[in-house]
Amino acid sequence: MPRQISYRWRLRELMAARGMFTVAELMPHLDERGITLSSSQVHRLVSGTPERLSLPVLATLCDILDCTPADLIATSAQNLPARRAVGEEVPINLAARRPTRVRLTPEG
Repeated sequence: MPRQISYRWRLRELMAARGMFTVAELMPHLDERGITLSSSQVHRLVSGTPERLSLPVLATLCDILDCTPADLIATSAQNLPARRAVGEEVPINLAARRPTRVRLTPEG
C-alpha cells in the first residue's frame, strides 16, 4: 500500500521556545560554532522549510537549541487509498446519475 510522507520544519517554534525571535539572535550562535551563512540564508532557513540541509548545519542547530533532529523535523506518514487497476469494475451509483424530475407550477 502506498504511503504519503510529510514533514514540518519547526526551527522557528524551537527558537521562540528558547527566547530567540529574530535571525540576528541566531547568527552569532552559528558563527561561534563555525557555520558561516549569510543573513538571507539564515532568514530562509528560519522562515521557510528547507528542501536540502547539510548535516553540519543540522547538528549545529540541534546544539544551539539543545534538541534532536526529531525535534526540528516533525514527520508523519499515512496510507494512501489503493489506486484502481485499469479495467477494474467499479460499481455505478445509478441514483447519482438519474436526473431529478422537474415540477412545473402555474405562474401566478
